Amino acid sequence: MTQQERAKLLTLPELQKEVLQLPIKERWHLVQSVLASIQQETLSSIPLSPTLEPLSGLDPWTQSLIGVIQLEQENANND
Repeated sequence: MTQQERAKLLTLPELQKEVLQLPIKERWHLVQSVLASIQQETLSSIPLSPTLEPLSGLDPWTQSLIGVIQLEQENANND
């Protein structure tokens, strides 16, 4: 990366300031795009487990909660 390219990069506070100046419609589009990207990366990093297959009979809302809550290691041992 050249020095000129580095100079064009924004810090997080600068980026936030710029984004907040966008019209609300464009901010919503940006939020949806970023969320979709995060979900895709998160889901692709979770290995499929055979133990989740029998849970497919659960209500879709309940299924949506699977994997959302992560116990801390110390709490997982207590359960």
